[in-house]
Amino acid sequence: MTIDEMIDRIRALEDEINQTIDKKRQQFNYQVQQKRVRFEQAAKTHHRQLKTGIFRYLIASGFLSVLFAPVVYMLIFPLVILDVFVTIYQFVCFPIYGIEPVKRAHFIAIDRHQLGYLNLIQKFNCIYCGYANGLLAYAREIAGRSEEHWCPIKHARRIKGQHRGYWSFAEFGDADGLISKETEITNKSDTRRGKDWTEHSGDN
Repeated sequence: MTIDEMIDRIRALEDEINQTIDKKRQQFNYQVQQKRVRFEQAAKTHHRQLKTGIFRYLIASGFLSVLFAPVVYMLIFPLVILDVFVTIYQFVCFPIYGIEPVKRAHFIAIDRHQLGYLNLIQKFNCIYCGYANGLLAYAREIAGRSEEHWCPIKHARRIKGQHRGYWSFAEFGDADGLISKETEITNKSDTRRGKDWTEHSGDN
C-alpha cells in the first residue's frame, strides 16, 4: 500500500468516526443547529440533576489545585498574542504566495459551556481548553501549509504528530521528488495567488 493510499484510508476512517459521532448525538438526545446545541427536555432535566455545586467542586479539587489555578489561566495572554499574530500572518502573506487560507472556525469550537451538568467553573475551564487547543491546532495548520509551500521535505528521522500535508512531502534525499513536488505546489499557488483577502475571514 502506498502512502497516498494510506492517507485516503485515514480520511475514510475519519468519515466513519464522524458517522459514529452523529449516532452518539441521537443516543444522548441532542442536535447541533447553527452552532447551537439543542437537547431534548428530558436530557436537560437529567443534566441539571447531575450538576455539582461550585463549593463542593472546589472542595473536591483540593487546596493546591485551587492555589495554582492562576498559573494555568495566565497562559491566556501568550495564546491571544499567538492568535493575533498567526491570523495577521496568513491574512497578509497567504494571498501573496498563493497558499490556501486556513478557516479559523474549522479549528476553534467553543460549545461545551452549553452542557447543563457543568457548573460555572467547569464551563469556564471548557471554554478555556476549547480555545487553547483549537488555537494551537489552527496555528499548526497555518505553519503546516507554510512548510508545505517552502520546504516540502520529510525529515530523516521519524517524528510524531505531523500535520496532514507532511505525508505528501518529498522523501528525505529524493532530489527528483522535491523538484516534482515544488512544480506541483507552484501550479497550485499560481491558481490562488492574488485572490481576495476577504476569503481568509470566511466562517470566522
